[in-house]
Amino acid sequence: MADVLPYKPRPGEIPTDPGVYRFRDADGRVLYVGKAKNLRQRLSNYFAPLRTLHERTRRMVTTAASVEWTVVATDVDSLQLEYMWIKEFDPPFNVRYRDDKSYPFMAITLGDEAPRVMVTRNRRIPGARYFGPYPKVWAVHETIDLMVKAFPIRTCSDSSYRRAMQTGRPCFPGQIGKCGGPCSMTVTIEEHRAMVDDFVAFMAGGDERFTRDLTKRMLAASAAMDYEAAARFRDKLSAIEAVLGKSALVLPSDEDADLFGIAEDELSAAVHHFVIRGGRVRGVRSLAVGKELDISRGELVDQILQRVYGESADIPRRVLVPTLPDDAAELEQWLRDRRGRRVEIAVAQRGQRADLMRTATLNAQQALLRHKTRRTSDYVARTQALTDLQEALGMTEAPLRIECFDISHLGGTNVVASMVVFEDGLPRKDQYRSFNIAETTDDTDSMYQVLMRRLARVDSTPETDDDEAEGRRRPRFAYRPQLLVVDGGQPQVQAAARALRDSGHTEIALCGIAKRLEEIWVPDDDFPVILPRTSEALYLVQRLRDEAHRFAITHQRKRRRRDIQSVLKEIPGLGDARIKALLTHFGSVTALRASSPEQISEVAGIGPVLAATIHAHLAGGLAPATR
Repeated sequence: MADVLPYKPRPGEIPTDPGVYRFRDADGRVLYVGKAKNLRQRLSNYFAPLRTLHERTRRMVTTAASVEWTVVATDVDSLQLEYMWIKEFDPPFNVRYRDDKSYPFMAITLGDEAPRVMVTRNRRIPGARYFGPYPKVWAVHETIDLMVKAFPIRTCSDSSYRRAMQTGRPCFPGQIGKCGGPCSMTVTIEEHRAMVDDFVAFMAGGDERFTRDLTKRMLAASAAMDYEAAARFRDKLSAIEAVLGKSALVLPSDEDADLFGIAEDELSAAVHHFVIRGGRVRGVRSLAVGKELDISRGELVDQILQRVYGESADIPRRVLVPTLPDDAAELEQWLRDRRGRRVEIAVAQRGQRADLMRTATLNAQQALLRHKTRRTSDYVARTQALTDLQEALGMTEAPLRIECFDISHLGGTNVVASMVVFEDGLPRKDQYRSFNIAETTDDTDSMYQVLMRRLARVDSTPETDDDEAEGRRRPRFAYRPQLLVVDGGQPQVQAAARALRDSGHTEIALCGIAKRLEEIWVPDDDFPVILPRTSEALYLVQRLRDEAHRFAITHQRKRRRRDIQSVLKEIPGLGDARIKALLTHFGSVTALRASSPEQISEVAGIGPVLAATIHAHLAGGLAPATR
């Protein structure tokens, strides 16, 4: 492979102005769109020697056949042009969204003569004002049912409204008290429009004004002995309080903000978006993001904000993010131009905002886990993953049984290994195995030892129809895998290949996955296999690696717990009850080891002399867990 790209621009040809660039393939398809404050400085990063590039960046620039750029006047213009081109061309190497298009919204059709409130998933209704999205349809209906008690605006369909206005007979929802529009024959169009404005203002965060006003009017009506009017105001106030009760006050009551929690790994990210109006969470939204190129957290935030606000007019005063993007000032200007008023992008660092950011991040982590689990549990996705993996590794058959191995240790001691088994793309937890390794020199030696022990149990005799007819089943450990996966790069792969040769099982395919760049290594190859970040095969291999790591750490912790109890039992005067009391009091072995004799003596049943003995015995004890 040449180290210089044939389409690299000549020195000095790229301008130093701000602008937007596009990489295209030989067919003219746009592969990647990016922006830069200095085009020459940014593009020079892509045309560095190929061996120095990130694996996925190298894949993009070698797939491309040309690069072009457009100079703009300001950094804000480059941001707007980048957003427009990403929407137009949908480049495969840009951030890929699996959006929440199925999420329901509350919409008020302000463009109608008599606006109505409705539940919809359509974000393109002309003149409509949207609130949400809501996690469930019932949540929108419940909110609307409560709101129309306080602000009785139209809920009937357009056809019912037209028929009622033509015939002079109220629509059916109006007859049963579910529609308060002009079609109910109780208000004029002007009066209804005023109620709609109040409805929108309340949903946008102006709840305190309405509660104060209704309370004042209710007390005034009561003082005037107009008890029927006071009862109506009381019912409206109860309805408003019921709506507010559905969403707790999470920020100051005058705070309008959008908050984004992000969880990510090397391949994808999940975004949890809280819509906060009047200090209360009025909507929740989740996005799943596929990352094709390796991008920073700040670049990811940049792309997410462009995506969310590119088509939305509902932009709050403050946007809270986990990390500020490099072009935060330009993003603020872009949002200010769209909103018509000032917008601040800030990091939630302390207080209520930080607490809410932790909640959003936790939700994003759970969403990312659900997203990855759904992909690997889907039959079509699993089949595609196995087929892609077969083709990428040049296997003659699909790897229906895959075994993955990981090594774990405690500061170089107490070395253990794990073996996890996936059949047809799904975990077979009943066939997981763990190994204790007594003596080893390093991770590669540990991997060799474990695989030699595993491969010694593989039955090389082919299974025949007679075996099945006579009901003979092999021991689980005897089944031959089609593919072995090891956690690590070329050194671990070479150690595993040596074990396959020495055990006489070279018919089994082998690969390793290196976590830093998520590349796939095969034996005797100087370059890794790069699977697309949206590849089902890469999701499967990544889950195998993560599951093997989880199982190894679990075994390590169990073994460590047994070890520390064994150490404590060697101390004269310590029995099971006192050992349990010590571990319960300190909560962890680390806390116990770091405690002083005085602190140990605070445990019931532990005197000063015994505490000093325990402290001396644990000094220089177990090392912290490492990989």
